Amino acid sequence: MNNKLKKIAFIGYIAKGVVYSITGILTFLTTINMGGQKAGKLSTIDYLEEQNFGAAIVILLGLGLLCYALWRLLQGMLDPEDMGSTPKFIAKRIGFTISGIIYAALGLFAIIDALDIGMFSGNGNSKESIFTGTSGSILLVIIGIGLALKGVYQFIKAYKGDFLKKFQIQSISSINKRKYIKRIGYAGLISRGIVTSIVSYFFITAGINLRGTTSQKLKGTSEAFSFIQEQVYGRWLLGIVALGLVCYGLFMFSTAAYRKYKN
Repeated sequence: MNNKLKKIAFIGYIAKGVVYSITGILTFLTTINMGGQKAGKLSTIDYLEEQNFGAAIVILLGLGLLCYALWRLLQGMLDPEDMGSTPKFIAKRIGFTISGIIYAALGLFAIIDALDIGMFSGNGNSKESIFTGTSGSILLVIIGIGLALKGVYQFIKAYKGDFLKKFQIQSISSINKRKYIKRIGYAGLISRGIVTSIVSYFFITAGINLRGTTSQKLKGTSEAFSFIQEQVYGRWLLGIVALGLVCYGLFMFSTAAYRKYKN
């Protein structure tokens, strides 16, 4: 595979790891009363922007996320690793394409917001305006089902435990390091699956309750964290899930360092 493409993937995995690590850390801090916030991806970007040199940091992160988006889009549309055209791999490539679109939007949002262009000013409900009426209801349910499938896929990957197949495992001489990567992979995939499944529930129920009349307030990762915290032993559960997301971020860093690519 082209070395430039490998570098794009490397930068992308690092950027994704940063987002998930900070999201998990901020959320975990709320469970031990040390500040923080129950942050989704957009809230994480806002948090970074408030720090010293925040705009520059967010722009770099946005560029990194665009690299990840490009890598996923290329995986989905051009199949640079020659995955094939069986139904299983076609489904994977569709998932890569959707992921690429989502991360492209997130990366663009980060850059535009950091540059203070003002494209996101105005009516705060404008992003929800498309989710109205019967068509909005159907769209919410479709997105919810897609997220549910994504959540299930995370659990399946964790259950099979074969996510290290894409690693140059022979290049990792330390047995402890191999175990570490596998453990953070398990923890990260399970936590990501839990959060994604809860968000899918929000979208599906919003679509069902829409009834073709009024817009529903969209709920995302932040609300999923609140949902977990409201359960019995919610603070403990949220702390575990938050640490799992930190693990997923660390797993992305490991992926950047050790992933193998087909020529």
